[in-house]
Amino acid sequence: MKVIICGAGQVGWQIARHLAGEKNDVTVVDNNPELVRRATDALDVQGVAGFASYPDILDRAGARDADMIIAATHSDEVNMVTCQVAHSIFGIPRKIARLRSASYQNAIYSDLYRREHMPIDVVISPEREVAEAALQRLAAPAAFDTESFMGGQAQLLGIALDEDCPVLNTPLRQLTDLFSTLRAIVVGVRRDDTLFAPEPGDQLFAGDQIYVMAHFKDVNRTLEIFGKTTKKQERIVIIGGGNVGLSVARALENRVDRIRAKMIERNRAQAERAADALERTIVLNGDGLDVNLLAEANIQRADAVLCVTDDDKVNLLAAVRAKSEGCPMAIALVNDPSLVPLMGPLDIDAYINPRATTVSSILRHIRHGRVRTVYSIGDAEAEVIEAQVLSTSPLAGRQIKEIEFPEGVLVGAVMKGDKVIKPLGETRIEDGDVIALFAMADDVPEVERLLQVSIDFF
Repeated sequence: MKVIICGAGQVGWQIARHLAGEKNDVTVVDNNPELVRRATDALDVQGVAGFASYPDILDRAGARDADMIIAATHSDEVNMVTCQVAHSIFGIPRKIARLRSASYQNAIYSDLYRREHMPIDVVISPEREVAEAALQRLAAPAAFDTESFMGGQAQLLGIALDEDCPVLNTPLRQLTDLFSTLRAIVVGVRRDDTLFAPEPGDQLFAGDQIYVMAHFKDVNRTLEIFGKTTKKQERIVIIGGGNVGLSVARALENRVDRIRAKMIERNRAQAERAADALERTIVLNGDGLDVNLLAEANIQRADAVLCVTDDDKVNLLAAVRAKSEGCPMAIALVNDPSLVPLMGPLDIDAYINPRATTVSSILRHIRHGRVRTVYSIGDAEAEVIEAQVLSTSPLAGRQIKEIEFPEGVLVGAVMKGDKVIKPLGETRIEDGDVIALFAMADDVPEVERLLQVSIDFF
């Protein structure tokens, strides 16, 4: 597949890395020659320096025979114009644009994005994706990472194992025997900074970070088995009143269970905007690092603090300050992956990586076969792929134990009709079933091959 990626920032870089690693023909376009050089030096991609919305630049990038264009520059307007040029002049079949402004998001519900108006096939909103990720972290406070699959019926949980975890040093196959009714499977383990798909004989140790795929009704029981207590989140303090903070506060206000939220925003105009837009959330204007302001927000009685300003370091410091003032749980928004190892020493419970959520949502529209959801884990080390199995797929009609999955692939859940079941070796995958697969990055192309339909299906 021939793909043009416009914008060589963090998101563009990660997508280019993914696609080039899977032997696609990738060209990166950016008006910063240094970023283009960085991409071409480190990745197997071609590079063009220039403005992505200029027809001659897209022509140089190979737009005449491209299959897809992904517009992920920092400017919404440049991304929109790029897709228009790609459609009107070059007829590129698939156009994906990253749009950050809430005004453009609202327009999705009208008919702005249609071939005869603004020809964008898929609109990606980082702020909306990040707000959803924040709400999922709050829903499972004992997990450092969470993502929903199968219409919310299956949940991926990232759990850090402590010394007091009751199932340490127990082989995974023994766990299956001990908790035979538990609909949960350990699909990934990170140990000593290395992520791998575990074997049935592998044991878990203190300090491991594990990824578990669980039925949504078994999430609390799963967390308890791995030594985590579950507590309802009723009082939340949000530090940062930008697009992400505002989206989270709105979603909390719309929940059936009453949640008391307070917001701290440093910029006065932004704080006033947030106060006007929200009904029940109390908005305080000031510095989220100010101890007196945190006390005014009742931080010592809060169940969680969510630090979502546009500055990673402020988010980390605000999380640390909130915990030192008595808040039991802190979640921080972190763009820079090099800061993630500081989470443990700083005692920050969970983080949200906007880049990973945006990359995941873009990958969902790139994967072959009937892929419904893709979630990128860690620094693009693995993916959880949810896909529908069609009759011509090599998986259809076979038991899981008969399928020759690569070593780095595990089946986490299977949905038959509207019922999600725990996959066993004897489980037969039928036409129309939906499966969730954990796959190490190197094994994703083979997973795609297994999910692909043959040409005669069409």
